[in-house]
Amino acid sequence: MAKMNLYSRGDKAFVILNMVLIGMFTISALYPFIYIASLSMSSGFEARAGNVLLTPVGFTLEAYSRVLSEPMFWISYKNTFIYTIGGTLMSLAFIIPGAYALSRPQLYGRRFWNLMVAFTMWFHAGMIPFFLNMRDLNLLDSYFGIIIGFAVSGFNIILLRNFFEGIPQSFEEAARMDGANEFQVLWKVYMPLSKPAIATVALFCIVSRWNGFFWAMILLQDEGKIPLQVYLRHVIMELSDDEEFASTLINAAYSFETVSAAIIVCSIIPILLIYPFLQKYFNKGILLGGVKE
Repeated sequence: MAKMNLYSRGDKAFVILNMVLIGMFTISALYPFIYIASLSMSSGFEARAGNVLLTPVGFTLEAYSRVLSEPMFWISYKNTFIYTIGGTLMSLAFIIPGAYALSRPQLYGRRFWNLMVAFTMWFHAGMIPFFLNMRDLNLLDSYFGIIIGFAVSGFNIILLRNFFEGIPQSFEEAARMDGANEFQVLWKVYMPLSKPAIATVALFCIVSRWNGFFWAMILLQDEGKIPLQVYLRHVIMELSDDEEFASTLINAAYSFETVSAAIIVCSIIPILLIYPFLQKYFNKGILLGGVKE
């Protein structure tokens, strides 16, 4: 209150308005999570009647029991971890050396190569050429196709390149005097100093891979290889037309709505667990890597 007294009436109104707007934004951002979690723990009858708004109605965990008893759920969950972990490691294996090379002043044609990377952020060949390219490379319906096909992002390369360019040259010069080659400079100098930026890029890759849906649906035909997001669509869009399957999901304990909500909750838990460990690097990495000095 003592600090508020130092403000003019206009300043106080501005601060109060900001707090109200931030509060409204926070509520609007959190409510979908709260609603889905509440829906997943409500009875099927109450969910289908639309009685769930904020808290669970007719509390039950039958929807989770139904989801966790499905073998296909665990297969798709395993596949999502494979695509996320393998894809993130593959992305970093390409992005880090690529960003380092583009940050080197001595790179021949550096301006041209940077332009080519930036070009991919605005222009894309299109869905059909990309699909045909994946087909001709025999990458359809395979784990490796999903992992390698989306390994590189121009935005992530530029973000990390900008961070590398901000590292003082004195560190590299000291390593060169000790006889370090390019690989050793990258591994022992640039990468340890770039943990915030690398963690930020890794977080982008993890979220993108974990939420990957469209191309996984297009490129994968074997149900044993589909990720969790495609499995969720399979449950909602396709099996809902199966009367025999539908009859097993319509009772007082659970319904399509609660089962779908339970799958969604299970799908976001790993991201919620990972983010706190990377969040401390996120702000620093995005700010330092997003601005070229």
